[in-house]
Amino acid sequence: MPHNLPRLGFSVGDLAGIGPEVIYKTLLDERLLKICTPVIYGTATALFDDFPTPADSEHLQFRQLRDVADTAPGRLNAVTCWDEDFALAPGQPSPATGAAARESLLAAARDLKAGKLDGIVTAPISKDNTQADNFRYPGHTEFLTSFFEAPESLMFLVDEDAALRIATVTGHIPLKDVPAKLTAELLRTKITLLLKSLKNDFGILKPRIAVLGLNPHAGENGLLGKEEGDTVSPVIQQFAHDGHLVFGPFPADGFFGTQQFRQFDATLALYHDQGLIPFKLMAFERGVNFTAGLNVVRTSPDHGTAYGLAGQYKADESSFRAAVYLACDIWKQRRENAEPRSAR
Repeated sequence: MPHNLPRLGFSVGDLAGIGPEVIYKTLLDERLLKICTPVIYGTATALFDDFPTPADSEHLQFRQLRDVADTAPGRLNAVTCWDEDFALAPGQPSPATGAAARESLLAAARDLKAGKLDGIVTAPISKDNTQADNFRYPGHTEFLTSFFEAPESLMFLVDEDAALRIATVTGHIPLKDVPAKLTAELLRTKITLLLKSLKNDFGILKPRIAVLGLNPHAGENGLLGKEEGDTVSPVIQQFAHDGHLVFGPFPADGFFGTQQFRQFDATLALYHDQGLIPFKLMAFERGVNFTAGLNVVRTSPDHGTAYGLAGQYKADESSFRAAVYLACDIWKQRRENAEPRSAR
């Protein structure tokens, strides 16, 4: 049925971490209900009863549901994912908290796939503690790529306030495996996904993309590595030949050190830490992890479970809130793209 606000599922992450806290703090602002309909995947009383309740929090009344089809706009909704009770010790992950994180994510993903949600925002999981026979993935990105049967996806870190966008070619793999993984075909695929996302999800008609080098000094003309000359540069040149504004490869240290990234709409790093270290240094409290390349909307905060903060009510919810905002913006942008021009 047509609706004016996106229905966003919130998976709760590992309950021993700060996931429930940052969700709760985000929901404290009643204005959130004016931009989306939140659906938390878990039992609200078990998740939030230990947190302080402000005096002016009448909207913090959850409708506990069995089926997301019963979601009510303008209200906080929660879908039951598990029935059993278990002891919860903040900061101490257990098989039970890993199972709860897994079940919350799987339930939200199933409803998203069935068209009952418009997007999901995922709270942090422990990649190790979430593993099970039905969940053998190194992270959310890999699971969702497989679950939604996408040939490839793109880990895309976004801070819209600072216009900072960094994507990665490779994700959760050992550093020693990156050179073999970095083929011309994979690089072409990731650049194509990045161009499409900047156009379709962010409304940038002619995006400018910078591609980083793999080796120190981007290989120094082959002295410090061959990957730039053999793989990266030829792919960039082909995109430029085809009329796209793709540039590089740039040495990563100078590129970020001189803030050259500000000249581009997005930067493509070649491996996980090359992109995430500078991003988290500049945008840790407000950055968002967006999975581009899927036919659904998924965002998450750019931090982890932070077990050391759990139970202290000191966690900063800014990144989770930004993830909700970005999910709403992308849903709106895609919806506008799908409308005939005469109807706009």
